[in-house]
Parts: sequence; structure tokens; C-alpha cells
Amino acid sequence: MPTIFAPFGECILGGRLRQAGIIVYSYPLSVTQTGTTPEMIAAALRSAILTGELRSGQPLPQDEIAARFGVSKIPAREALVQLKAEGLVTLLPNRGAYVSALSPDEVDEIYAMRGVLETLAVRRAVPRMTRSDFVRAAGLIEIMDGERDPIAWSSLNWEFHAVLYRAAGMTRLLDHVRMLHANVQRYLVNYLTNVDYHDQAQLQHRLILDLCKSGDANGAAATLAHHLDQAAVKMVARLREKTAI
Repeated sequence: MPTIFAPFGECILGGRLRQAGIIVYSYPLSVTQTGTTPEMIAAALRSAILTGELRSGQPLPQDEIAARFGVSKIPAREALVQLKAEGLVTLLPNRGAYVSALSPDEVDEIYAMRGVLETLAVRRAVPRMTRSDFVRAAGLIEIMDGERDPIAWSSLNWEFHAVLYRAAGMTRLLDHVRMLHANVQRYLVNYLTNVDYHDQAQLQHRLILDLCKSGDANGAAATLAHHLDQAAVKMVARLREKTAI
């Protein structure tokens, strides 16, 4: 049986995040359910892609997906089209669906887009942020300090950034940023085993949060831009090394 149909299991973060009152955006679903909707199928496949269970270039046979979820080909196809729109799946004529792969240049482009959108969001958000936002962001940083599982840390990292941006009230922008983040998340987890990267990122998270607390929107945006630029440089360099091998 193909890897795609192995159970995705329970979300590593589910219990801890729910206890903290934090929204979990991507979560594994049971693949034994029947009558599932395209959104549920897409969520299960998305989780497997982001956690690395489904790797770049891996085929996603539509017929097999439909059979496993107990649905017709139509919702299976709709799920794959949804993931294509998110940049996670490639649909090729007469060849079917595959997990998308990103080149170093594409990763660099995604981070450039994130830099523009996320600095705009944080500038808009800072004047509107509340004590509740600061408490939640600080709580996430504390959880991340002790988290060494790269998949769990990456999910917490997104939630920390999302907390900083939600006060901007720009829901369409946040949805787009979340999609961009998801596209590089599967590569990011490969680099989070580096303790130096983990510690450096946490220092930058604290600095960004402190600047938000002080009301320095421009300072927070500048530090955030530097934070994303550093992540981009490291990831692109690593991908170029792999491409050269």
C-alpha cells in the first residue's frame, strides 16, 4: 500500500495548543473516515506534505485517494485542485498529480513576497495589538524554547507570526501569507535541527515582540524583515547545496 495511505496520526501540538487557547491551522485527519469532503481530504494531504510524509515529486494517484477516503473521483480531484492553488501540488496533463517541488529561486521569491506582506501586516497591527495578543505571543515563545521537534516548532512558529499580524484586520493578506508559509514549511523543518538557528530565531522573536509592545511599528517591521531575510539566505543556500550534489 502506498505511503500516502498510511494513517497520519494525532497532531503533535493539538493538546498543548488547545490548552493554551491557540488555533491550530493545519492538522492531521483520520484517513479511515468515509464520506469526507474535499476540504477534509485536502487537509489530510496537506498535513502529510507539510510534515514530510509525502515528499516532493511523490505521485498522488487520484483513483487511490478516492478509494481510500471512500468517495468518488470528483471530491478527490477537487482536493488536489485546492492544494494546487496553494502551491503544494502540481497537476500535469496525462501524468496526474504530484507533490510540488520548489527550486532555490522559488523559495527566494516566496520569502521576498513574505517580507513585503508581513512587514505591512505588522505595521498595521502594532497600534491595534492588545495585552491579550502580547500574552499569547509570549506564551508561544516559551513553548518554542523547549520544543525540539522540528515539525512542532514550525507550527508554533507560524502561530507566533500569525498572532502578530491578526490585529491588522487584513484577513485576505493573512490567508495569502499562510499559504506562502505553508509552501516553505516543509523545507524549513529540515533545518530546525540546527540548535544555533533555533536559538537565533528565538532571540529575534523576542526582539520583534518587545518592539511591538513598545509601539515601535517601524522597528518591529525592520527586525521582522531581517528575520525573514536570514531564514531565506540559509534555506536557499542549503537547497543550492542539495541541487549541486
